[in-house]
Amino acid sequence: MIRKATFKDIKAIHALLQEYGIKGELLPRPLTKLYDHLRDFLVYEDAKKDMVVGCCALQFCWEDLAEIRSLAVHPGYTGEKIGSMLAEAALAEAKTFDIKKIFALTYRPGFFKKFGFVQIDRSELPLKIWADCILCVKFPDCDETAMMKQMDW
Repeated sequence: MIRKATFKDIKAIHALLQEYGIKGELLPRPLTKLYDHLRDFLVYEDAKKDMVVGCCALQFCWEDLAEIRSLAVHPGYTGEKIGSMLAEAALAEAKTFDIKKIFALTYRPGFFKKFGFVQIDRSELPLKIWADCILCVKFPDCDETAMMKQMDW
């Protein structure tokens, strides 16, 4: 079941992001940032286990630009299309706000290509989005791929 995240989900989201962050497959987020951006998050909950097994955030950057970020699925649930369902839910949410462009910085460009994202040069993104990057351990040597999707609604 996909739903908006609540405060009780923060520690599970943090654990998911940390797990993939340790592997170098995702940039981890500090707890303080997760609390700051709680309203951005969707979660996938295994209702039988009452456990959050996936998360994804849609963060607004500008009036017509948003980012899909922090997309992670518990390793025991990979292959069940949970990541795809979360990405689709984030795109549907973007539609309700009439967002025209959605981007992602990712280590898995093939995943985003399935949703119509195309690779772009990071320099095409507005400077405003780099505020979080200054705090990254990989700054300024970012090795993520920038992807963009132009929405046509």
